[in-house]
Amino acid sequence: MSGSPVMNLFEENDLVKVCAPMVRYSKLAFRSLVRLYGCHLCFTPMIVADSFIKSSKARNNEFTTNKGDRPLIVQFASKDPNDFATAAEMVASYSDGVDLNCGCPQRWAINEGYGVDLLKKPHLIRDLVLQVKNRIPGPYTVSVKLRIMEDLRQSIELCRTLENAGVSFLTVHARTPVQKCQPVNEDALREIKYSIKIPLIANGDVKSLGAAKLLRERTDCDGVMAARGILTNPALFAGHCITPLACVQDWVTISTATTPFQCFHHHLVFMLEKVLPKSERLVFNVMKTKELVLDFLTDYGISYQNDTKECSGYGAIDCDYDHNNESQGSFFKEKLSDYYKDVQMEDYLENLCSLYHM
Repeated sequence: MSGSPVMNLFEENDLVKVCAPMVRYSKLAFRSLVRLYGCHLCFTPMIVADSFIKSSKARNNEFTTNKGDRPLIVQFASKDPNDFATAAEMVASYSDGVDLNCGCPQRWAINEGYGVDLLKKPHLIRDLVLQVKNRIPGPYTVSVKLRIMEDLRQSIELCRTLENAGVSFLTVHARTPVQKCQPVNEDALREIKYSIKIPLIANGDVKSLGAAKLLRERTDCDGVMAARGILTNPALFAGHCITPLACVQDWVTISTATTPFQCFHHHLVFMLEKVLPKSERLVFNVMKTKELVLDFLTDYGISYQNDTKECSGYGAIDCDYDHNNESQGSFFKEKLSDYYKDVQMEDYLENLCSLYHM
């Protein structure tokens, strides 16, 4: 055993099942839910490192965890090695590794030098990884999530460079930055896997446990990461074809007291997409209060635990970052308009998503 909870997963399981970093959605309550249904490893949503290290508002809104939230990878967007390493140091006590986002294809991320824009700067990606490796000792992991490039040879070369820099594992979304709904490139995943010795997590089109196993067979990957599939069906990795009512009940129990209504409701909209008939979906999807939602679920036969003591195990712990350099951070400050300054934001990236039509 390596001593790393994350790396031990690859040693203990033929197929490591992973919940993707999804802005707004891969937060503590949802991670707690999917862990009940066969998910081995969870990522946080992507967090902008610059803002995280400089803004208590960003920290409080973007990272929460609890004792049961492990193994956990915190994903950051960063283009500055010192920012990435500093953010990693701040969350190291509350997580098992950090991940660098080199896969986000959104225009705002590219314009800011984040996400797939980093694929054009392999030496910078290497420096970002090395800075964390130099400042945080093992068994804490450092990983990179990336998309493939048009020239697969460049992707393979980058993956080898990162392996030599000491990256713990890689996650590859097998589409190029400009591809959206095209089938994933399984040949590319297989070639990358055979070109490196570290574990490879495959990402893309994992919408059922059968699809996950098939992707494993076709690419020889060590793990599979689900995003939209697990959002629609959090019990995907347990083998359920659609969200079972027990899973919906668990979500309500876990999230009712801790999750803002919009996020609470959005998750249910996704989960019930294939459960409710269209006429009932049309009613449910436009509900505006938690009381209406809970009454609807009760009428539908979905019970839930509303005992404060029972639900308390899913609450967040207080994180002490011991960081005194308090400002908003350049990204946080520049991208939010004056309108947002006086708004109590539950998620500053959610506001960015609306600004950039994400």
